[in-house]
Amino acid sequence: MAKELYLLSDATGETVDRVVRAVLSQFKDVEIHVNRFTRIREEAEIVDIIDVIVANPGIIIYTLVNGELAQFLQEKVEERGLDAVDLLSPLLYKLSEFFNLPPQQEPGLLYEMNAEYYRRVDAVNFTVKQDDGQELRHLYRADIVLVGASRTSKTPLSMYLAHKGYRVANVPLVKGIDPPKELFEIDQNRVVGLLVEARRLAELRAARLLQLHQNPRGKYANYDEVVDEVICCKQLYRRNSQWLVIDITHKSVEEAASEILKKMTGLGLTT
Repeated sequence: MAKELYLLSDATGETVDRVVRAVLSQFKDVEIHVNRFTRIREEAEIVDIIDVIVANPGIIIYTLVNGELAQFLQEKVEERGLDAVDLLSPLLYKLSEFFNLPPQQEPGLLYEMNAEYYRRVDAVNFTVKQDDGQELRHLYRADIVLVGASRTSKTPLSMYLAHKGYRVANVPLVKGIDPPKELFEIDQNRVVGLLVEARRLAELRAARLLQLHQNPRGKYANYDEVVDEVICCKQLYRRNSQWLVIDITHKSVEEAASEILKKMTGLGLTT
């Protein structure tokens, strides 16, 4: 049964989310369900959230810079016999004492709501919705469209680029199935074909199957089958000469993203 975590914030929740993600990376074998509640500004909201948590208990982790709101939450937690971790208050008030200055207690100062911030949020939201060939009707809105066979890092590369402010879609290529027609109706200079050497791709797929406790010797990770898929991808890329093709076999996500942006900037497609 999954362990429940409840992340509470009076701003965007990015701080508590990043801290918790960093800690959870040390517990890879634990099934965890993360529940997020953001932009909490009223005591009534906390009461409603606590009722939800009581019905399905777990640990509360929160970042509330408003001292009164944080105190109210802590009181409700103690009343209902729940567990909670305050990520901000101890450090906030320790530094207040050290600097001999009161904290501003203004939510969201860490992430100013400027145009650049909104652009990145929009890019991430768009990219999540477009993952793995979803929402093809919006494909034309993408700054970059990644295509490739399964396990060619389409999703992590998409998210990395999204956090830099680019709206990215990714479309899986499956042997024997024609790519969606929408892919050929957009600006073809924005399409990037990803390649991974067959042997390395077979290894990645086998590792993924093991993670899922499935048989790594099936067709999905079979070397000969993977070779055929790579050949099919190369043939498709050759037929669409406007596409940028990147071999990411020996590249990190950061290196691949840098190469894509550099070449697209050269074409005047990104800034």
